[in-house]
Amino acid sequence: MKITSEHLSREACVYVRQSTADQLINNPESRRRQYGLTDRARSLGWSEVNVIDDDLGRSGSGVSRPGFEKLLAAICEGRVGAVLAIEASRLARNGRDWHTLIEFCGLVGTLIIDEDGVYEPRHPNDRLLLGMKGTMSELELSILRARSIEALKAKARRGELFLTVAIGYVKSTGDRITMDPDLRVREAIQLVFARFAELQSVRQVHLSLRNEGVALPAVVHSRQAGRSIDWKLPVYNTVHHMLTNPIYAGAYAFGRTESRTTIKNGRKRVTRGFRRERSDWDVLLVDHHDGYLSWADFERNQRLIADNATSKGMPPRGALRKGELLLGGLLRCGHCGRKLHVAYSGSNGNTGRYQCRGAHINHGTERCIGFGSLRVDQAVGVETLERLQPLGIEAALRAIEAQAVQQCRWARSGGRSNWRWSRRAMRPRTRSDSTTQSTLPTGSWRPNSNGAGTRRSRLFTNARANLTRSTV
Repeated sequence: MKITSEHLSREACVYVRQSTADQLINNPESRRRQYGLTDRARSLGWSEVNVIDDDLGRSGSGVSRPGFEKLLAAICEGRVGAVLAIEASRLARNGRDWHTLIEFCGLVGTLIIDEDGVYEPRHPNDRLLLGMKGTMSELELSILRARSIEALKAKARRGELFLTVAIGYVKSTGDRITMDPDLRVREAIQLVFARFAELQSVRQVHLSLRNEGVALPAVVHSRQAGRSIDWKLPVYNTVHHMLTNPIYAGAYAFGRTESRTTIKNGRKRVTRGFRRERSDWDVLLVDHHDGYLSWADFERNQRLIADNATSKGMPPRGALRKGELLLGGLLRCGHCGRKLHVAYSGSNGNTGRYQCRGAHINHGTERCIGFGSLRVDQAVGVETLERLQPLGIEAALRAIEAQAVQQCRWARSGGRSNWRWSRRAMRPRTRSDSTTQSTLPTGSWRPNSNGAGTRRSRLFTNARANLTRSTV
């Protein structure tokens, strides 16, 4: 008899798991069978039965499972006499978790029980059988996944696969889609494309709709009502998605995004939603259904959006992209928690401000806060130098001086006249200099004409002077 008094003196753990939320909704019978294992544990002689169902809706293919981790912890503590599961696939769908479970159960003498029998992992025959069950469970998952993916791709190549339907369309017979019969929905979507043709900017379209209080339709799914339409003010992502989705141009596309798998804390982590280039899409069928705009207009819109995102193909202007502020990308708004944006102004574009514009960009609401950078950067510079002074301040100043010497050498290499103007630009200004500078020919070389690269030097110089005065 494999079940001994030692096993019965400890608790029995019933592990319950279903892989997806859809199974939780549509397959309750499997869950009832798994919870029914508590009665079997009591019929085998256990008086204390613990049910672990923390992993309902989680896959067993290698992702993080808190319920399974709790089970392993209880086994390692020697509190578990038997682990009950309806079959091996409920416990694990990957070799690592399965063999870890068998190894731990063999070390502390815990039984594994399913609907077919009772297994003692310390016995060679039972251990071999458990290993084969785990291997078959993992292989079964791979075969089912490969078969399902190929079936989906075959249906997508025919243009008949619709996992979801975009707003403005509804499913019809024969695995096709047609425009929404609701006139208000169609007019709202047509308004978005008309506004973009007029304003030629996604953000301007979003702000204009928000300012005028124009609500856009959104799909809401519920178990009771199914698919319904809700009207609400648009956010930036809604407008951007509508303008970049090829379905509104009458095209069917499949495989526009992909998933990437990484290892984090020893577990598989799948991140979805990475956009792919159009050439890498699995399926693209133009003129598949009626569209709200032509395919030529859609491609023109995509070029406009791409040009807007890259400043219309022009290279960025110095500090406007590189950034001269010390805390750019490091500060967050104390009201909404979003990262602060950096904006530059002034004749040379080197006067910066920190602003919270996240809510304004995404929702069209008012800005939270905004303040100048001079005092903040100066205070942080002083604090930074106080921390770095024992070790690195002299090295930092030598690096600044070396950079200045290198700039002077570069200026000399540009010609005698350029060197003369660089000497005049670096010496203290006099009244006669303003007259001389105004007579320079157009296009003459001036060192640091846009002020880029000097702000940090001035900041460290001023901070060092303040620090020296405070220590005297």
